[in-house]
Amino acid sequence: MVAKHAFELARQRAGKKKVTAIHKNTVFKLGCGLFIDTCREVAADYPDIAFETAVVDTFAMQLVMKPQKFDVVVSTNMFGDILTDEAAGLVGGLGMAPGLCVGPDYVMAQATHGSAPDIAGKHIANPYAMLMSAQMLLAWLGNKKADADAIQAAKDIEQAVEEVLDQLEGVTPDLGGTKSTEEMGEEICKAIRNLSKS
Repeated sequence: MVAKHAFELARQRAGKKKVTAIHKNTVFKLGCGLFIDTCREVAADYPDIAFETAVVDTFAMQLVMKPQKFDVVVSTNMFGDILTDEAAGLVGGLGMAPGLCVGPDYVMAQATHGSAPDIAGKHIANPYAMLMSAQMLLAWLGNKKADADAIQAAKDIEQAVEEVLDQLEGVTPDLGGTKSTEEMGEEICKAIRNLSKS
């Protein structure tokens, strides 16, 4: 099921439309072997999506050196837990790492950083991961239900967030700004409102 979702996600994206399946079947012959075989079977149903496999340790190095060469990455839970934290480090930390847990019928959006108790109540938490988790949830629902309004709303949120990040004036201290969590959220809301006017 996870492989099918990876290919569906790649089909929705404007990027390279490529899926990379991560494994270590040289060591975990049964588990990773089954995973890769299943990914290959699913790939046959998506001829419009490029498919490749990568051994986890080689992939970890390439992710640091050339992250732009990847689009959608699919892996087992153990490798995914490790690689998502590595990828978050490339973009500024866990505050920049949204998450979506997808099943065949249900989905759960969550930021990967947890509750961040060390900064609780200080109003300096970067809201990006939470907002983009919600954005991905909206995109998933829109595509699952063929709801054009939900799909457009997800695109608007993504564009508004990108605009605020590009300007750097309306962001939290971890991103080099001076705004509080609430103020950064309001900047994003303003950008969404401006998009709806145009």
